[in-house]
Amino acid sequence: MPKYVYDFHEGNKDLKDLLGGKGANLAEMTNLGLPVPPGFVITTEACNVYLESGSEPKELEQEVGEHLAALEKTMGKRLGQADDPLLVSVRSGAKFSMPGMMDTVLNIGLNDESVEGLAKQAGSPRFAWDSYRRLIQMFGKTVLGVDGEHFEHVFDAAKEAKGTKNDLDLDDGDLRGIVEQYKEIVAKYAGRPFPTDPREQLDLAVRAVFDSWNGDRAKLYRRQERIPADLGTAVNVVAMVFGNIGMDSGTGVAFTRDPGSGDQGVYGDYLQNAQGEDVVAGIRNTVSLADLEDIDKPAYDELMAIMAKLENHYKDLCDIEFTVERNKLWMLQTRVGKRTAAAAFKIAVQLVDEGLIDMDEALQRVNGAQLAQLMFPRFDDAADKKQIAKGVNASPGAAVGKVVFDSATAGEWAARGEDVILVRRETNPDDLPGMIAAQGILTSRGGKTSHAAVVARGMGKTCVSGADDLEINVSAKTVVTKDGTKIGEGDVLSIDGTSGTVYLGEVPVVPSPVVEYFEGNLAVDADPLVAAVDRIINYADGKRRLGVRTNADTDEDAARARRFGGEGIGLCRTEHMFLGERRAFVERLILAEGEEEQKAALDALLPLQREDFVGILAAMDGLPVTVRLIDPPLHEFLPDLTELSVKIAVAQAKGETVSDQDRTLLEAVRRLHEQNPMLGLRGVRLGLVIPGLFALQVRAIAEAAAQLKKDGKDPRPEIMVPLVGAVQELEIVREEAERILAEVAAETGVTVGTLIGTMIEVPRAAMTAGQIAEAADFFSFGTNDLTQMGWGFSRDDVEGAFFSRYIEVGVFGVSPFETLDAEGIGRLVKIAVEEGRATRPTLKVGVCGEHGGDPESVHFFHHAGLDYVSCSPFRVPVARLEAGRASLDAAGSDSR
Repeated sequence: MPKYVYDFHEGNKDLKDLLGGKGANLAEMTNLGLPVPPGFVITTEACNVYLESGSEPKELEQEVGEHLAALEKTMGKRLGQADDPLLVSVRSGAKFSMPGMMDTVLNIGLNDESVEGLAKQAGSPRFAWDSYRRLIQMFGKTVLGVDGEHFEHVFDAAKEAKGTKNDLDLDDGDLRGIVEQYKEIVAKYAGRPFPTDPREQLDLAVRAVFDSWNGDRAKLYRRQERIPADLGTAVNVVAMVFGNIGMDSGTGVAFTRDPGSGDQGVYGDYLQNAQGEDVVAGIRNTVSLADLEDIDKPAYDELMAIMAKLENHYKDLCDIEFTVERNKLWMLQTRVGKRTAAAAFKIAVQLVDEGLIDMDEALQRVNGAQLAQLMFPRFDDAADKKQIAKGVNASPGAAVGKVVFDSATAGEWAARGEDVILVRRETNPDDLPGMIAAQGILTSRGGKTSHAAVVARGMGKTCVSGADDLEINVSAKTVVTKDGTKIGEGDVLSIDGTSGTVYLGEVPVVPSPVVEYFEGNLAVDADPLVAAVDRIINYADGKRRLGVRTNADTDEDAARARRFGGEGIGLCRTEHMFLGERRAFVERLILAEGEEEQKAALDALLPLQREDFVGILAAMDGLPVTVRLIDPPLHEFLPDLTELSVKIAVAQAKGETVSDQDRTLLEAVRRLHEQNPMLGLRGVRLGLVIPGLFALQVRAIAEAAAQLKKDGKDPRPEIMVPLVGAVQELEIVREEAERILAEVAAETGVTVGTLIGTMIEVPRAAMTAGQIAEAADFFSFGTNDLTQMGWGFSRDDVEGAFFSRYIEVGVFGVSPFETLDAEGIGRLVKIAVEEGRATRPTLKVGVCGEHGGDPESVHFFHHAGLDYVSCSPFRVPVARLEAGRASLDAAGSDSR
């Protein structure tokens, strides 16, 4: 029979799948002998039974009852008893941290009778009625679905009537009145009275936590963070300890290292006479964790010792929630803390130097998405700028955008292409869609552990919190600065999440130090972050099996990619070489009426093409350069049919003479016009239909290589034929290419070893890869087109038309053009690799679509057996890092 409830002493940190992260870590701390309030965990399996069937497992009520009885025995009091009540919290806890996305209810067990008993036992009526007020507010909102604004209006009105903005100025009489009004709100908007039976409160709260797994904000967060939807959440039922019992109590959040910078020290926030979410909600500004030493030194010293013990035990940065109840420290949660990209790299190498982890583990602690963040620009220190506020540097980066004051507007403006900054007094979980849409988040309340800070760091968003010099009026849509400057919706702000500074207007940006390091403009030891990146990425290079090339069309791009660690060019597109002033030569080629005119057009293009290839091959001297023969349809090199038709029609209407050239051009454009050109005359088809076109390019490549070789260089060209769907197409092109290579070798006296291969971008090519490999020295997967054709998508149309809806309803977890569809398109890749190498064991295989720089896709390509990935120059370091991590993944799988 399945077991659905575990006491803390029955679990450990390795049971996150079953107990969720919070429950598993509470169990771990209990087993370490740390001061954890007693409690139990309802498993994720119970949640999934409930979500699938609509009701809890039949065994759950009895199991909860048994564990509740054991908890009551331990505490020496019963849940909700009138004279001295046991109160419990009910908190969600999924395998992966989802801060604020699911429900929590505190003070379960209070009612009109037990609140008096609590007041008597605590010796503080104010504390008891404040706790009761919190229960009704949380329960009403999260369990009964009452809009939280109704409660907040009552609470704000009570403070206004008292002439204060501070919650602590409300006395027990005020709070009694608030409780009565809260109960009226529940009855009015929930359609039922607030439940007074403690067990009913508990059962309804557990069910609400289960339901919150499928709440809108939880689903949105899972999509954003790519967390599987079928994990479910555990529920933690924990004996309450109270930080709101007086000034000798409080609640706090601590980090064993700075999650923003990675620096070692004492980091966190503490709030006296507060409970639960008060710290992260940013309702009152906190004091620094260091101030706790002056407030309560014994609790501070014990906390420091526990933090050191937890970091040494988990061998990582730990995020800790704690409460002090009448000078007694209690640990409420620990987890491996979310951190910024910079902190991730710096902490990883710090832990290696401290002997807690090895370099393999350090490499696994960082990822390509974080490295990409570190390559984003930062504000120019030398630029003129007007500082209007200084807040907490909650999540680093430089963000510029138009001010918006609510989540919906942020989403709307971002959808039409506007960069926005979401400005709030404090954020809450309902703001998540706007936080995702915004370039950055600015709040006037809260610190490094506020909701805004924690969520922004997890998403890699720039955030400044606690900028309390700003008076933010969300309803009026205004921000007023300390000097009286008024900022409205649509005005531009720049926020620096690294320093916490807020600027009026747009501030220019400059390259990040990490990019300057890759460019060779910054020494490794000039910046601790750069030193950490250098150390880890070089270690990744030593671990990886996959080569990393770049997609580059010019010698400038090639040189930059080489500085970034590129090991050759995996895709050199040649179509740009036919644009601009050279477009006229292409027109001459298309309009040629005989072999002589055609040859003249080709002869004119040859020296231009040769010089293009000389530059690119020289920039990548000693490294392979894969040149894709011309791929786009011819209409891209000709005037637009509609524009040309209108031009001629207007001239005729005016009685003007239409030139023979325009008439001939219009006739050619009409002849070559296609309804769906991306599936028409392009790629290899173009080379077979227009004699001499591919021959021109092959000759230009061969002559450029021969010239460089004579100059003592080491050119390594590879010729790639695009859009092949049948081996016969490749055989025809290969025969002609080999003939031309031989001719150039004879003419120059220089032989250049040149591989000839094809792109695999047509599904039929993948399915007949065994045949195509007979004529190919290499395959390179063009995953952009392979995805389009495999899904039946027109990328230019579908991404804007319905992809957002597909992601919203769960058809996609992420766009298949961003991360390779491993189940569908990935299967085509695997088939082609297996069948191609079965025919030709020495077949070299790579990928040249932008998936080659996507972190998740790089791991797929490693496991699929590719030899290299190729991506844009900027993503080369990301691919290097992920290729190293993929090798460790594979080694771990093999060892298991």
